Amino acid sequence: MKIKNILVATDFSNEAYNALFYASQIFALEPCTFYILNAFDDIVVSAKNVLFARQKELEKLEINSKENLAKTVHKIVLDTNNSKHNFKTISSKDSLLNIISKTIDNYDIDLIVLGNKGRTGAKELFMGSNTIKIANKITKCPILAIPKEIAFKPINEIAFVTDYKKGCTKTTLAMLLNIAAVTDASIAVLHINEEEIMTPKQVSNQNLLNICLLKTPHSYDEIWNYNDKASVIQDFIVEREISMLAMAYHRRKFFERFLHEPVIMDLSIYATIPFLILPVQD
Repeated sequence: MKIKNILVATDFSNEAYNALFYASQIFALEPCTFYILNAFDDIVVSAKNVLFARQKELEKLEINSKENLAKTVHKIVLDTNNSKHNFKTISSKDSLLNIISKTIDNYDIDLIVLGNKGRTGAKELFMGSNTIKIANKITKCPILAIPKEIAFKPINEIAFVTDYKKGCTKTTLAMLLNIAAVTDASIAVLHINEEEIMTPKQVSNQNLLNICLLKTPHSYDEIWNYNDKASVIQDFIVEREISMLAMAYHRRKFFERFLHEPVIMDLSIYATIPFLILPVQD
């Protein structure tokens, strides 16, 4: 698949701008349009003193949103100077989730990019609370979460963590394969082995994955389903100097179990590389 339209949500924070810049560097050689979205209704909801703002106050918020979006476009154009990229803005009085859902359909969005601020909880540190909410809501578009204000580094190897139960079709893996292709990166498949013997379905999915990766440099590693899966993945990322982590998201399956594990450990590594969430279409 060719990436044509990328949606980047912003609250005008440094993290949000960094996510936009990071994505522009990943797709630096690809002609595409970036839709920079600000949902200013979220600002209203979060500020108690303007929760029941009068129309004039809402108008001020809209003006502020549009002005800041214009400034963001001006800055990213200067910072990237890339004639292959087109930047458009969307300002909407709506919740972030609602406007993202609408924008995906209205603008034929291929990828959502989010900047993670992170919280104190392990789950939030792993992905960011907004990312978790959006991943639970948006099930038909890949999400790329860029943590904190990390500096851009070339994508050399992408770790794809799987249990072979779902998420191994060409449709689900399309964005992963695309990013690997445009960055000339290899894919490191990390299989979390949960049973002694794989089911026929898992074997079939493993074969599907093999077919999908035929034209992409790749490797395979396997670990058992330890209680500290997060720690094992962390070690794998560090040892291989992984540039990006990718997982297929299917509710109440491996990905969700992983996020809800009561792991007591330092998950700071997950705040150092981009995280690609692939929606399961199979």
